[in-house]
Amino acid sequence: MITDRDTVLHAPSTPPPATRLVVGCGYLGTRVATRWLAAGDRVFGITRSPDRARTLAAHGITPLVYDVTAEPVSPQLMPLLTLPPLDTVFWAVGFDRASGNTHRDVHVAGLARLLAALPGSPRVVLSSSTGVWGDEGGGSVSEATPTNPSREAGRVLVEAEALLRSHPKGPGVALRFAGLYGPDRLPRLDDLKAGRPIAADPDSWLNLIHVDDAAQIVCAVAAAAAPQPLYVVSDGHPVQRRDWYGHLARVTGNPQPTWDLSLPRTRGADKRVDPSLLFRDLTITLAHPDPLRGIEAVLRG
Repeated sequence: MITDRDTVLHAPSTPPPATRLVVGCGYLGTRVATRWLAAGDRVFGITRSPDRARTLAAHGITPLVYDVTAEPVSPQLMPLLTLPPLDTVFWAVGFDRASGNTHRDVHVAGLARLLAALPGSPRVVLSSSTGVWGDEGGGSVSEATPTNPSREAGRVLVEAEALLRSHPKGPGVALRFAGLYGPDRLPRLDDLKAGRPIAADPDSWLNLIHVDDAAQIVCAVAAAAAPQPLYVVSDGHPVQRRDWYGHLARVTGNPQPTWDLSLPRTRGADKRVDPSLLFRDLTITLAHPDPLRGIEAVLRG
């Protein structure tokens, strides 16, 4: 005979909420944190700014004011030492040129300092970039393509990926993001408004991912049973710069872009990102798979 007591004793237990840490609560990091909050997780967020910390707290994120470039002896390290065991850490630290730090200070020394202080054995998800490749002449790049960075930021991110891969807290998962766009971030819109020429080959390729889709992907990687240690991340629809900026100009009522091929191509490396491994491994449906329609969705709000 089954009694009510037996039913209670054998009822399936609800798993406890996951504990997450977002390091760098900026454009992408904050969106990841709010998704985890909506799922009922406990979320901590690291920021350098006390003002930003108050904003995070107002959204339900437990803020920690900490500068990843601080020396280990700094009292600023103490909040990390009081954290509970973590399930996931998402490193999404941006680079602030005004700080006086180098890319290596932040993404290599800072990451190493953080990893050394983390409690438990969380899955660490590293925000990297497709900037680890330079100009590939319009060719396709994937996780198997050797890195070939042409800029300091790309070279340092290759180091950061290697650090995580070999660290006792690793190997983690490195996500090489294509260009993020979304609300308040439509690349080169100010240049179009001002009539400034764009320093790029109009027939070269742009690789993009809407920021909300990027946040969804981070959460999917955190939840996956056995993700790969490296994924390239884009919407899978490279678009030529001529088409992207031309469409952006049309839908915003600005003059069509002009091009200056004599200017340094600082961000004009020509390649097409292949994210097929990511979509093979994870069940993801993008809200914005077409970057041209994505522009229109951003403008509609």
